[in-house]
Amino acid sequence: MLYPIQNAFRNRLDISGIWDFQPDPQERGLSEGWANGLPDPRPIAVPGSWNEQYADLHDYFGLCWYVKRQYIPSAWRDRRVFLRVGSACYQARVFVNGEEAGSHSGGHLPFAFEVNDFIRWDEENVIAIAVENRLLPTRVPSAGMGGGAEAASLSNGFPSTTYDFFPFAGIHRPVVLYTTPRDYISDVTVTTEVRDGQAKINVAVEAVGSVKNGSLRLSGGGLKLETPLRFSGIRGQAELSFNNAHLWSDRDPFLYDLTVSIKGDEYSLKTGVRTIKVADGKILLNDQPVQLKGFGRHEDFYASGKGLNLPLLVKDYDLMHWCGANSYRTSHYPYSEEEMQMADRQGFLIIDECPAVSLQFDTPENMQVRLEVCKAQIEEMIVRDKNHACVVMWSVANEPMPADIMAQYTGKGLDQKIQQASRDFLKELVEHARALDHTRPVTLVGVMGGPSEWFEPCDVVCINRYWGWYIQPGELEKAFSMLDQELDDLWDLCRKPLIVTEFGADTQPGLHSQPPVMWSEEYQAEFIRGYLRVAARKPFVCGMHVWNFADFAAVQSTMRVGGMNLKGVFTRSRQPKMAAQVLREFWTKPHSEPAAPPIPEASVPDTQTLPADGSVEAALTALADRMSGKKPELDLAFKLEIQDEGVYRLIFEKGTCRVEAGEGESAAGMRMKYKDALRLFNGQLDPMVAVMTGKVKTSGDARLLLTLRDLL
Repeated sequence: MLYPIQNAFRNRLDISGIWDFQPDPQERGLSEGWANGLPDPRPIAVPGSWNEQYADLHDYFGLCWYVKRQYIPSAWRDRRVFLRVGSACYQARVFVNGEEAGSHSGGHLPFAFEVNDFIRWDEENVIAIAVENRLLPTRVPSAGMGGGAEAASLSNGFPSTTYDFFPFAGIHRPVVLYTTPRDYISDVTVTTEVRDGQAKINVAVEAVGSVKNGSLRLSGGGLKLETPLRFSGIRGQAELSFNNAHLWSDRDPFLYDLTVSIKGDEYSLKTGVRTIKVADGKILLNDQPVQLKGFGRHEDFYASGKGLNLPLLVKDYDLMHWCGANSYRTSHYPYSEEEMQMADRQGFLIIDECPAVSLQFDTPENMQVRLEVCKAQIEEMIVRDKNHACVVMWSVANEPMPADIMAQYTGKGLDQKIQQASRDFLKELVEHARALDHTRPVTLVGVMGGPSEWFEPCDVVCINRYWGWYIQPGELEKAFSMLDQELDDLWDLCRKPLIVTEFGADTQPGLHSQPPVMWSEEYQAEFIRGYLRVAARKPFVCGMHVWNFADFAAVQSTMRVGGMNLKGVFTRSRQPKMAAQVLREFWTKPHSEPAAPPIPEASVPDTQTLPADGSVEAALTALADRMSGKKPELDLAFKLEIQDEGVYRLIFEKGTCRVEAGEGESAAGMRMKYKDALRLFNGQLDPMVAVMTGKVKTSGDARLLLTLRDLL
């Protein structure tokens, strides 16, 4: 969807500001004519979240009405007039003078309706938008997963969501009236190539009305080019080629002016000439390896909530530049168009992400609904952002929940069909994005414990990791060792460039401790420094995104002090914590960073290690002997399936451990290759890392495997 502009052929009128507003919990507004005016309105700022503007609406999720009275210029009579909403979470119905102009589902993306048939010229018009944001399991992102123990396990607290940020509601981006001619340019798609020093700009145009030809102009940096634009039906095509192009990059974000013209209409946009691709374990920007240094972020601030806040936008980019960052991910939804324009201008490399955060794979019926919603939102995102040079990658999901983890949460058995269906679901999203845009890499962001197989269709492996926080809390050196192992193992498995898209630790601003303890600023600083040092040794790690840029509002829970996620390196009011200075030193002064000490290897038991040759049964017998007598109370069996070698059981009985070949009753099981079994049983591969990277597949009660870990 084209961003509304003003020029000689088009007009734009931003009608954001203070609107009339009224909640409608009984949903009586439509029948009572609220589309023509509200019976008991209060003022509200647009854009902005109602949850932040009124204390009594902080936890209100339901239907609300927005009303604005507006003259529409009489000079627009012979123009097409559109009403455009930049974002309304989650579902919106638009009315003009009591008549419904259209509706839209899904937050974070724009929608527009032609409203000529509803306009009253030369008098005041009533524009009403009914916005509803119930927390429902079939929406994306999902929320309100039901009641009882299952909901408590799957949500982060109150309100009930499956994701860790506050579900702000309302009209979050500008509301604009704009015009086009009767015959007009409806869409523009720009792609760029650079080969052997020659740049090529390909432009595809769609139009409404009777259009036969036009022109394409490019200017900037002393360059002025023009070429005809030929149409076949409503579609036109043109190409510009030239030498010595000024390429767009994070270090030099040069933008050309591109103008598409047809008879009676014209549309201009900023264009960066650049290439982005993946090759040989690297992300290549203009055929040169690039490192993505930056953050996960959120659209979040006091009073405005998720509403567009332009002074804050400028401030955030200034702070990111101060840190030495060149990248961020739109976690976990597309950000405003003004953000994308700023990123183009400021040279930021953006992983653009659709709202499929913490996907649940439950029933085939719900999954099918979510699949279609996800595909629709991916398409809307790509149509909106495809022309931004800053967007270097699409992300189709963040931390989808694997079926085995869901089974542990809910206490239900693992459904193999659901497990396969979840894999097919994510593959379809990746392929859908790639079909819509073949010029950029496509990824998804994996959760800790998620299967490595999910990355097979992706161009880049993106993972969120919290060794030292949620797992191995407080044990930083152990955490760095586990991260070191896992990164190597993921590279060994996937052979694709890797980005750690989240890593961080909650920090109470002003809390200090020596030695560093959890929640102190010192702990966060050491945590981030250690992760950066580990990654710096891995040539296949192409990006590190700290979680998070700034503290942000979350749901209330025992993990969220004051209902806030405190992993920001800046406070919510944008004051730096110690970690911000660590990033600045690491990213802007690489030569001043002292050489990192060697990462400690995982501790190897003092007892005899398993033989690397000989029979599997002999190796397992040696393992059983090593574990005998360690847990006299243990009375169960573990299944060990060694690929291409056979199935065995480790049987614990009255303090002894023995090996039996073949199937049989077992409480839990593991499937792995022999070489990985040797590393695991010799203490050279941490069991949790092995599971995370997919080197070990578990079955049965996975929690019992922690007992086996202790024995090892």
